[in-house]
Amino acid sequence: MSLPYPSHLLSATASSRFQPLILNNTVSIEPPFLGFKGTPCFVEKHNCCLSVKPFGVSQKRVTKISCSMNMSAQQSDDHGKMKLNQLIDKARKLWDSSPEPVKIFPWNKALDNLIQLILDLILFVVKYLAVPVFAVTSLSEMSYCAHERKLVLVPLPVLFGVAVAGILKVTALELSPHLKDAEVPWHLIAIAIFFTLIKLPGPYYPYWGRIIIPHFANGVLLRTLWFAILWYRRPKAVKMPGSS
Repeated sequence: MSLPYPSHLLSATASSRFQPLILNNTVSIEPPFLGFKGTPCFVEKHNCCLSVKPFGVSQKRVTKISCSMNMSAQQSDDHGKMKLNQLIDKARKLWDSSPEPVKIFPWNKALDNLIQLILDLILFVVKYLAVPVFAVTSLSEMSYCAHERKLVLVPLPVLFGVAVAGILKVTALELSPHLKDAEVPWHLIAIAIFFTLIKLPGPYYPYWGRIIIPHFANGVLLRTLWFAILWYRRPKAVKMPGSS
């Protein structure tokens, strides 16, 4: 059976070194190929003519595409910086064109008052929700220990947590003596938040962790709650007029 393309394009020596595969009028040739050593190529037949398309062309196209992508990314970054600079310039012009009462308004003090109001609201909510949530979670943890017949071990981590809370309070006051005269016991709030985050994932701890860690956190939280009650019941110092 004769080949469907002219025999003068491929010599007998070349045809003995490879066998072309004809699929859908397309001839695929694997290297080595005479005249294109080490370069994979496709030989396609169009109207009894052979055209060779090496893979090097596609590699050049990929390089050009990557370069264009990098250039477009740099252009987008420069465009974003220009927009930011324009926004800053507009804000400066707006501030310069503002009337004098707007400029002399104590914006920093207003921001401080807003932050203080938000913190007061958070503390108000926490004050009335902390005790019920603490009671419910503690009962759930104790019921789990009773189910596992480990209720006898509960007082040990609780007492250890009570001792740790006292140590943390004394250490915080030694590191920051100004906390003694603060209106809000921030050190107690920080201790309560930290050990609450330790207590909440209790069901996901390993077996002994579910028994020990939540009750240790309960001991710390109980002592911290007692410290907070004593903090708000303490007599406030009254400054005498004329005293420095």
